[in-house]
Amino acid sequence: MTDERRRELGESDAPVEDELIDSFEATVEEGAERLQRTVRATLITGFFGGLEVGLGVMAYLAVLHQTDDHLLAGLAFGIGFIALHLAHSELFTENFLMPIAAVVAREGSVAQLVKLWGGTLVANLVGGWVFMWLLVQAFPQWHDTLTEAARHYVDAPFGLQSIVLAVLGGSTITLMTRMQQGTDSDPAKLVAAVAGGFLLAGLQLFHSILDSLLVFGAIQSGAAITYGQWLGWFGYTLLFNVVGGVVLVTALRLVRTKELVAGRRRDAPEDPDRAEHEQAD
Repeated sequence: MTDERRRELGESDAPVEDELIDSFEATVEEGAERLQRTVRATLITGFFGGLEVGLGVMAYLAVLHQTDDHLLAGLAFGIGFIALHLAHSELFTENFLMPIAAVVAREGSVAQLVKLWGGTLVANLVGGWVFMWLLVQAFPQWHDTLTEAARHYVDAPFGLQSIVLAVLGGSTITLMTRMQQGTDSDPAKLVAAVAGGFLLAGLQLFHSILDSLLVFGAIQSGAAITYGQWLGWFGYTLLFNVVGGVVLVTALRLVRTKELVAGRRRDAPEDPDRAEHEQAD
C-alpha cells in the first residue's frame, strides 16, 4: 500500500496508521513525564516498585512450594505486575521504551534518562530487599524453595544461553509495557501483565530485578550464596536486559514511527535541559 493511499484511509496525513500515531503520542508524553520527575519522586516510585513486585514473588513462591511447577507459579507471579500497574509504580526495565522515545523526540535529555534509570534501579533493589526480608521472616518453610530458585540464576555459567535468557527477559517486559501503552482497556492491560509475568517467571528468563529478589531472599534465609555471586550474575543480566529491551523492542518501534519522531523533533526545543531551566525561571 502506498503512502498516499494510507493517508486517504486514515485521519492523519502521516504514512502510518492512526492507532499507531495515538500510541506514539501517548508513549512520548508518558516518557517525558517520567523524565521530568524529581530525584525524590523517582526514588519513591522505584522503592514502591520493588515492594509491589515482591507480591508477585510471594505468590510465585507459594505456588512453587506447593506444586514444584514453574509454569503454574509463573501464572501466579502476574499478581506482581498487576500491582505495579494499578499502583502506578514501576521497575527499571519498564523504563526503556517510553523514556527513550521521549529523548529521541527531544522531549527530554540523556542526563534525565540516566537519572531516571539509576534512581529507579537502586530504589527497586532496596525496596525488593526490604520486602524479601519480611517474606523470609514470615514464611520460613519456603527457605529451601527460595534457595533452589535462586541457584538457577547465580549458578548459571556465563555463556550464550545465559545471554539469550537475559536478552529475552529485557525484550519481554519491554513488549509487555508496549502492549499496555497501546490500549485504553484496563482488562487488556491486566491480561498483558499476567502474560508478561507468566513468560518471565514461568520460563525462568533472566531478569535483573525480579530474580534479584529471589537471590536476596535466599541469602537472607541462610543459603550458601553471597552478594558477590549475585553481583556477578546481576552485572551481565542487567546489560543484556537493556540490549533486549532497547534493541529488540524500543529501537524497532522507533524505526517504525520514524516520521512521527521527525515531526516531534522539529517541534521540540533543541536543548530539553535548557528549556526546562527556562520554564523554571
